[in-house]
Amino acid sequence: MADEAQSTDTTPVTEEDATELSLMLPEDPAEARDLLIEELAMSRRDTQTVLEDLQKVTADFDEFRSNAVPQDEAQEYLDDLRRVAADFENFRKRTQREMAENIERASQRVVMGLLPVLDSFDLAVAHEPATDSEANLLGGVNSTRQQLLDALAREGLEVIPAVGEVFDPELHEAATMEGAPDHPVVVGEMRRGYTLRGRVIRAALVAVGEDTTEADDG
Repeated sequence: MADEAQSTDTTPVTEEDATELSLMLPEDPAEARDLLIEELAMSRRDTQTVLEDLQKVTADFDEFRSNAVPQDEAQEYLDDLRRVAADFENFRKRTQREMAENIERASQRVVMGLLPVLDSFDLAVAHEPATDSEANLLGGVNSTRQQLLDALAREGLEVIPAVGEVFDPELHEAATMEGAPDHPVVVGEMRRGYTLRGRVIRAALVAVGEDTTEADDG
């Protein structure tokens, strides 16, 4: 210990050392020298501690690197995670699509169940009233019918155009046909047809005849 103290005591102390350490040196030269020696010794011990910590961190990193998962195995794990993520995304989309389809089918069943009600309303309003009381009654029936049509229209129900339209077997079901028309058009409608969200749920039941306009032009 004496040798160490002696070795420490012989360490040269300069003005630059004092400035670097930012010390308030006492006026007594001996006390100033002792203070500088003590601070320099502490500084060297701190430096040694930092070096030891750095060596430990480096050793820990080397150990981690030696025990790390190989690159090819890590890539395999990453590929597996990507496959799982893709499968989940497909499952989510499929579930949303199935839910939308189930809702649409349920809505279609409800609308289909109301079509006979609309047919009854159509027959009722087609009747010519004979008295004022019948006219008032039919006015109320027609108002209720229109409210029902408006409500169903908000769900995507639309009436298929019929009379005067070119006959389209995708939209119209021919109940009667006058001869063998070259240019068939719908000349009468026995029952309305409807589409729901652009899909035909019931074709219009119609009478088909010759398009006289096309015949005259010919």
